[in-house]
Amino acid sequence: MNMENNQMFRVTMGQTARDYPAGTTFQTIADQVQGDYPHDVLLVNRNGKLCELHKKLDRDCALTMVTAADRPGMQTYERTALLLLLKAFYDTVGRDKIRRVRVEYSLSHALFLRAMGDFTLDKDLLERVEARMRALAAEKMPIVKQSMSTDDGVERLRAMGMEDKARLLSYRISSRVNLYTMGDFTDYFYGYMAPNAGYVKCFALEPFEDGFILRLPALETPEQVGPFTPSMKVFRAMHDAEDRSAAMYVSNVAEMDDIVASGQATQMILAHEALMEKRIGDIAEEIASRKDVRFVMIAGPSSSGKTTFSHRLSTQLMACGLRPHPIATDNYFRNREDTPRDANGQYDFEGLGAMDVEQFNSDMSRLLKGETVDMPTFNFKKGVREYNGEKLTLGDGDVLVIEGIHCLNDEFSHSLPKESKYKIYISCLTTLNIDDHNRIPTTDARLLRRIERDARTRGYGAQATIKMWPSVRRGEEQNIFPYQDSADTVFNSSLIYETALLKPYVQPLLFGVPRGSDEYLEAKRLLKFLDYFLPVPADDVPQTSLMREFVGGGIYKT
Repeated sequence: MNMENNQMFRVTMGQTARDYPAGTTFQTIADQVQGDYPHDVLLVNRNGKLCELHKKLDRDCALTMVTAADRPGMQTYERTALLLLLKAFYDTVGRDKIRRVRVEYSLSHALFLRAMGDFTLDKDLLERVEARMRALAAEKMPIVKQSMSTDDGVERLRAMGMEDKARLLSYRISSRVNLYTMGDFTDYFYGYMAPNAGYVKCFALEPFEDGFILRLPALETPEQVGPFTPSMKVFRAMHDAEDRSAAMYVSNVAEMDDIVASGQATQMILAHEALMEKRIGDIAEEIASRKDVRFVMIAGPSSSGKTTFSHRLSTQLMACGLRPHPIATDNYFRNREDTPRDANGQYDFEGLGAMDVEQFNSDMSRLLKGETVDMPTFNFKKGVREYNGEKLTLGDGDVLVIEGIHCLNDEFSHSLPKESKYKIYISCLTTLNIDDHNRIPTTDARLLRRIERDARTRGYGAQATIKMWPSVRRGEEQNIFPYQDSADTVFNSSLIYETALLKPYVQPLLFGVPRGSDEYLEAKRLLKFLDYFLPVPADDVPQTSLMREFVGGGIYKT
């Protein structure tokens, strides 16, 4: 007797419950309720665990449908679209003519890729690849997930010429690995997939710079391709960082693991720290060459390392013969009672309205004229601005190093002459990828930094940091990202080794996120991501390193 055909399981979805035979796929259940959702169901959340739609029902459970309007769903959509692109690219060009197709990074609702081999990457080729993608999507070509031993997976990937993936998996402790196959194309991906190519409906291929972009939907509008409005200054910074890392033979995690395993981690750390110090020195020299600059204004998203960067830049400015003075824009907050509130009635501390813009401009203008100014200090406990006798006068060679969320927004410094300002956008723009087809989002690098710093300096658990992260990012999208191209320069604060350094610090914190909590899925995703890295000890990280702002042990007060 076939028990699977006779046994029934109760599936609860919201306020309703239905009975299904054992062995029913989640895709069958999703298809039955798809009409209740405005977007395609891509995954299911079963009792707090994400499951792909090919999985079969084997117990009573509560199910929540996950669509492309949910972040895990959009990540699945992106991953599936990339597999579809690679299959179509190999079909169109021919495997024997392709040396490498590499996903570099995300760029304004798109992925930027570079392709190398015996072919010409032009608009005509991309049109043919896109047509092939649409044909495969139209026929709903199945995506088959295969579980095999890690050794077999390594051998299979090596036979297909995917050496980067084979080397990566050779460092996995897990005894098994999952590969995904579409037709005759097999690849390894970190994360979940849709069941077939038909789920990928909105995309476009376009030439861009020395590569091309795969345009994808925005999370807010899953049924249409998102706008492509990239910051070219940020793109250039990431492009340069990628080329420098490749020149130092560290462009993916496997290459870095090779270095760590061979005992050469110290040289790698010092080389990348030297690259960063040179870049800071170059910025200081450029500032010094602009004789009219009196205000160095620094802004960037959370956990970019703004404080340490400000200290190190100040040191380099001193080496150029200038006298830097730090100014925290937090001291120009409006008194708490005058702070505007958001739609939920909470104080909005991140909007420009929370700042006493006119007082800031008055003080800076007077300093520019050579006057002596009483400098404020904001008392966060009392919620008021205070004056404690601190005075400042700008003489020859004096520059103010000003750090704050609104420093790139000219409305904040509207009365200061343009030539008196040098604006710096700083962000952790990681270019290290897991392998050629699995990228590391820059926001993940910043989140890992934030989790460790919050735990060390504020006593927050990883759950609290993960919970507040979407709100942090919304504030950045409103107050920082729109102004990044107004900067005179972009400083990339990412260090190639930082995730390997953070791993032993962050891993225990992520394991502390309670199973069943809303933040558990994100914690689990980050833990799986960290599993690819061999840890790097902090012993050889310089005390001046930007990473000391997050792991401690630095010489700067942060």
